Amino acid sequence: MWFLFLLVACVAAAFSCARACRIAVAVARATGPDRPSAPAPGPGPATADGGLTLYEMAYLSGGPHRLADVVLVLMAQQRRLLLAHTGWATVVDPVGQDAVERATLSAIGPEGQRQIPAVRDTLVADEAVRTVADRLVAAGLALPAAARPGVRSAVRLVRAAALLVLLSAAASYWSAPDDADVVGLVGWFALPMILTLGTLAVARFELHPYSDWATASGERRLPGAAGSPGPSATAASLTTLALHGPGALTDPSLRAALHSSGA
Repeated sequence: MWFLFLLVACVAAAFSCARACRIAVAVARATGPDRPSAPAPGPGPATADGGLTLYEMAYLSGGPHRLADVVLVLMAQQRRLLLAHTGWATVVDPVGQDAVERATLSAIGPEGQRQIPAVRDTLVADEAVRTVADRLVAAGLALPAAARPGVRSAVRLVRAAALLVLLSAAASYWSAPDDADVVGLVGWFALPMILTLGTLAVARFELHPYSDWATASGERRLPGAAGSPGPSATAASLTTLALHGPGALTDPSLRAALHSSGA
């Protein structure tokens, strides 16, 4: 019976660590030293934080869905969209000031009203949002698609494998017969445990912070505190939204609109 527990522990450790290593290699290739350190100036609401626009900050912090939330709230604060607490977006001013805003209006559609989840899903696949992402990838600030599928999830998987190894060792210990060499039996589990803990240590050094969107360079460009100084309170609230998501909004009506829509 103990051999079955050992086999499960070894398979889990090997699979999770191999996945983490594969993602680490992809990230290293995508963020090599030959990458430029800053993106070329791009469209979008400007901020004073690290030279990034609000769109770029939102993408690096939470991906295209966070960017979609930022542009919706930006247009709502400027009274060009109405975001209802029931999760509907209604056009007030049908003129977009940049490519992302025009894509947002197109996502809402000619009827001028659409549910926010549908607007968000359409917007994240739009060329305007992909352009923001491509610029950040080219600058070495965002992870490319090949390296993105789960830096954070890969680390969580290795942690789960380490826990499984520990539980398997405990199960083997308690199920072993009285005359078994318990110390030697449990010692076999040291191999997958060393593998998982070693991988976690390397990931902590090489991949931390565990972002699914920003590279280490991109993380350094983001402001470290919510509500960093900006030209106005509106800009500060948008910066907070870009960095931390809808839960950080102080306006209860906007927060309710995004949360009721599944944000």
